Amino acid sequence: MLNLSAEASAALDERLRTVGIAWITTVTPGGQPQSSPVWFLWDDGEFLVYAQPHSWKVRNIRVNPQVSLHLDSDGEGGQVATFEGSARICGGHPPGHEVAAYLEKYRARIAGTGMAPEQIGAEYAVALRITPTRVRIY
Repeated sequence: MLNLSAEASAALDERLRTVGIAWITTVTPGGQPQSSPVWFLWDDGEFLVYAQPHSWKVRNIRVNPQVSLHLDSDGEGGQVATFEGSARICGGHPPGHEVAAYLEKYRARIAGTGMAPEQIGAEYAVALRITPTRVRIY
């Protein structure tokens, strides 16, 4: 994966498939960084994230597509992964509840919200694809 050894890439790929929350940082038009927790799916070398249509994430990405995305540590302060890349808004992308791998990954969390998958799909209706250009692991 990008600039990592085969061993580090395999370990990171496993985390990307199993970790439930990442932090995305976008930048406001005035230059202020804003970070938000997101659910994500690692899909064909990109992150798939769903957002509310009027969220700051979407507004910021419309103006500046450069983002960073971070995975938390391994619980002991190691293996923090930071990605830098470019985000795009994907009109016409299927909603999250229609993407089998996304639904499978988040089925329990969706149930915990008290909302049906279709309600989550309607609420978080904007699909974002984030293409990493750099990754760092601490």
